[in-house]
Amino acid sequence: MAELSACPICNLTVLSHELERHANSHFDDEDIDIDFQLAQQISLVPSTPPFIIPVDDVMQRETSSRKNQESSSSKFEVKNCSPGVNGVTEKPGILSSVKINETHPQIGQGLMDLLRNCLELETEKTTTILCDFVDHFQSIPSEDFGWGCGWRNIQMLSSHLLKQRQEARAVLYGGSGFVPDILSLQRWLEIAWERGFDTQGSEDFDKAIYGKRNWIGTTECATLFRSFGLRARIVDFVSREIGIRASGVGKCVGKMAPQVYGPMDKYLSKKKNDVSEAVSTSYDVKVKPKVQQALIDWVWNYFSDNKFAKSGNHGIRVSQKAPLYFQHDGHSRTIVGIQIKCQSNGAMQYTLLILDPSHTTESLAKSLKGNFGWQKLIKRGVHTLKKPLYQLCFLDPGIASGEEIENLKYLHSVRVEV
Repeated sequence: MAELSACPICNLTVLSHELERHANSHFDDEDIDIDFQLAQQISLVPSTPPFIIPVDDVMQRETSSRKNQESSSSKFEVKNCSPGVNGVTEKPGILSSVKINETHPQIGQGLMDLLRNCLELETEKTTTILCDFVDHFQSIPSEDFGWGCGWRNIQMLSSHLLKQRQEARAVLYGGSGFVPDILSLQRWLEIAWERGFDTQGSEDFDKAIYGKRNWIGTTECATLFRSFGLRARIVDFVSREIGIRASGVGKCVGKMAPQVYGPMDKYLSKKKNDVSEAVSTSYDVKVKPKVQQALIDWVWNYFSDNKFAKSGNHGIRVSQKAPLYFQHDGHSRTIVGIQIKCQSNGAMQYTLLILDPSHTTESLAKSLKGNFGWQKLIKRGVHTLKKPLYQLCFLDPGIASGEEIENLKYLHSVRVEV
């Protein structure tokens, strides 16, 4: 029998798999008076807990009905207002109340706990630093495979923040307490742009991204989190040779850049002769190992520069640091830890621990529960880092306020040149 759900806006009973489309249709009207009416209706609707689909069921059927996402003509348009005007402030209230959370496979024991168990069973002497809680969000072939990795990584970072940081949970996504689906994240990003966060970057998407299949990168990740007051930062890893050549076309000069220009820009920017194009055609493979090592060193220092919540056997430490949004040309993943091993010659061997949206949650859980094959899915050595440029988005602790919020509207990337 088909599952039915009540719309939180109009109380109409619809098929569960049609609930999201139906709820989003309430946002199509641009008239702000209707928005106020919707807000009043929502205030009368009792809250319902998010529905969790077991992993065995979710792998047998689709988790939502967003097949026609690309052709969707509806837009969530916010009027040109300052953050304090109702046209902007009412929209987040409506969006957070609709409660369209991302349905994803649940594996019982947490994925990071399973990973920690497997690391405990390793026989080699290593030191490993891991994030605490992180949920894995996979790209779904019928929905976002091939373009949604950035959104899935944002969801992974969000799952950690909502679980581990009380101050972040209070402000993220209107205090809803759950990880939104991709369409809702797109709406939140549009709200961030309308409030003045990274207005220059928004022009690459014509200031509208809802229902579109555009690739996103660290810039959009940082913009989204910054709009909630989170101190999201971006760091670029690039060879000094690339930096010099890039500055020749007037885009990247010195240690700081007025605007973020990274590996994904050639896919996002509509302007010709941008930096990424120049870099990709003039890259010298001899400088790549330096970029790799700079990235690895930075990640190690990031996770180790922290009080550890707890420690286990075999040198396994659990960090309170948030996972890292890891971007390179063509793909993005989430770094959840790093491992170091002293080799027989005295050299240190580093391995990144990564959750990839292109892997299914089921395959990750199965390999970790059986302690077989998980290394190929999660471990990435320095030798696998073959791209000329890398970017990371990380989150410093605390919530910004006052003047700092205004400063967060303007993105700057810290450049690590080697």
